[in-house]
Amino acid sequence: MKFRLMTVAAATLAATTAMAAPRGFTVEDLVNMERVGSPAVSPDATRVIYTVRSTDMEKNRGNTQLWMIDLRAAKPTPQRLTDHASSSADPEWSPSGDAVYFLSARSGSSQVWRQPVAGGAPVKVTDLPLDVDNFRVAPTGDRLAFSLAVFRDCADLACTKARLDAKEKEKATGKVYDRLFARHWDTWNDHRNAVLFSAPISAAGTITGEPVSLSGSLDGDVPSKPFGDREEYRFSPDGKTVVFSARIAGKTEAWSTNFDLYSVPATGGTAPRNLTADNPAWDTKGAFSPDGRTLAYLAMARPGFEADRYQIMLMDVATGTKRPLAANWDRSAGSLVWRADGKALIVDAEDIGQHRLFSIDVAGGKVTPLTDTGAVGAFDLRRDTLVYTHANLSAGAQLFSMKLGAKPKQLTTLNTELLKDVRWGEAEQFSFAGANGDTVYGYVMKPWNAQPGQQYPVAFIVHGGPQGSFGNSWSYRWNPQTYAGAGYAAVFIDFHGSTGYGQKFTDSISNDWGGKPLVDLQKGYDAAVKKFPWLDRSRDCALGASYGGYMMNWIAGNWSDEFKCIVNHDGVFDTRGMAYSTEEQWFTDWENGGPYYKVPENHERFNPVHHVAKWKTPMLVIQGDLDFRIPTAQALGTFTALQRQGVESKLLVFPDENHWVLKPANSVQWHHTVNGWLDRFLKAQPAK
Repeated sequence: MKFRLMTVAAATLAATTAMAAPRGFTVEDLVNMERVGSPAVSPDATRVIYTVRSTDMEKNRGNTQLWMIDLRAAKPTPQRLTDHASSSADPEWSPSGDAVYFLSARSGSSQVWRQPVAGGAPVKVTDLPLDVDNFRVAPTGDRLAFSLAVFRDCADLACTKARLDAKEKEKATGKVYDRLFARHWDTWNDHRNAVLFSAPISAAGTITGEPVSLSGSLDGDVPSKPFGDREEYRFSPDGKTVVFSARIAGKTEAWSTNFDLYSVPATGGTAPRNLTADNPAWDTKGAFSPDGRTLAYLAMARPGFEADRYQIMLMDVATGTKRPLAANWDRSAGSLVWRADGKALIVDAEDIGQHRLFSIDVAGGKVTPLTDTGAVGAFDLRRDTLVYTHANLSAGAQLFSMKLGAKPKQLTTLNTELLKDVRWGEAEQFSFAGANGDTVYGYVMKPWNAQPGQQYPVAFIVHGGPQGSFGNSWSYRWNPQTYAGAGYAAVFIDFHGSTGYGQKFTDSISNDWGGKPLVDLQKGYDAAVKKFPWLDRSRDCALGASYGGYMMNWIAGNWSDEFKCIVNHDGVFDTRGMAYSTEEQWFTDWENGGPYYKVPENHERFNPVHHVAKWKTPMLVIQGDLDFRIPTAQALGTFTALQRQGVESKLLVFPDENHWVLKPANSVQWHHTVNGWLDRFLKAQPAK
């Protein structure tokens, strides 16, 4: 297949033609934006492969393809590597740099393919009876590791395929379980496990022989469900060993966060060896140093807590001796990559409303920021060349490169034509004294068409998690620019419990869901209105999802005079029902100091159901029917409580969405319904 050069017509046209009349950002803009991701730098650091996701509104889905940029060129010129109706994703370079491996379902099932970078047709690397979910190529280029969903009692892959085919023909549809998880996130358990396999690769670029199981002797998933990926397993530099993260399921999986790192020969044949049995909490993302002597990984300290700080650990491979790196750096690392000389790690972490890259010296633990404001997403490093995605509140992600210690260079200019006439809402970070007098941060955003001396209705947005953040980043779900584009100001507060402000601050929400966070929201709103007079507090609506949805129910009964309307997406209504129906039991256990049957008073302390009689604010309730994290009964309870009391309310249910609204057409409907709700209660009233 010949390369096709991506034109730079968008940037040229925007610079040379007359600008159209300025306009606000819309949900149609949002869903049609191209999205960049998955940068993979070539072994010689001269090129980068990355993905671009586009949206096909007619087919109501996204399509992802591979692109390449020569980093040596004075002017970046993206070249398209793949072009197919099926997506191409998860690119990884061959060790020699002559080809790129990727996942695609172009043959009817998800398999690994190999694309020569010099041109030509892609070669099918795997031809297995089951979907390949993720993969890695050995640094030696002679072996592939990959994950498949199999029945662990099957002797081979054909057995799993035959059992799945037979199940399709059965008329009975009942599912039988004798342990949790019966369902997880948005999927009912079909009794298969994600098992890590490996197979040799021939000189022609295809696997040879029957795959061998690396993790099948363990009762667990590799990578983990529902969001685990290939970052949870890696080869050693010599290709002889694979280290992966897994949690033993048994009867306790639904309330355990005890992931451990395991080591196994890449050729299989022996049982995996537990490297972190001494830590009963979460261990993951092992990465070997370039010389193979040290294993860096992330470790939490407290069992049962999914939002504990990820401490970077270093393990001597020969002796098993472990030590923390930068133990006093009060941030939680996300991913880590070794510098080529083995003297530093490059990591990402949230930091005071930003998401930044840092370099950490391995010998002394010195932490040096590499990026400033905004949000770094995926990143990769080869030699001294770092490539990463970067976004902020006024820009979707673009690709950047950086020589370590030098200034960054922008590589892509996606969406220039689409957004050429959009005027963004201006955002500003502020701080205030919140609960207990602690410093709390938030952001405000002006409408796109804000004029001096005018006041504007407010969308008051509360983030989920609850251990999360609404910072200086870009989102394709909850994006304040969609409200700014509709003529609204936006306020969003990183209340107690938010991430990126130190672990003590993150911890402070547990057992206090309706306490300090509500105080922060109230004091933050007071501070914002005082500092930014263009906020019209007489016309405001509160919006939130997940924990933010819980807070909508809590606000309805405990701050009921503030808002003209409320939007509640997948919010907790009854904490007792939540405790017994959510899938990841460790979450409700930790947040309330134990399971409901042991400490019911803790769960009931901030239960919105006890304040329903005080509800009077009109509320839009939204629910994804495939949301098993906060099941549909929670939304129905909310809507029923509103309807029984005659409170103006509306229910929007998506039968085919989970905790998030992902399908393009559903996203459009979601935004128009939400904006219509705000318009109804806010824009009909005159400003002060």
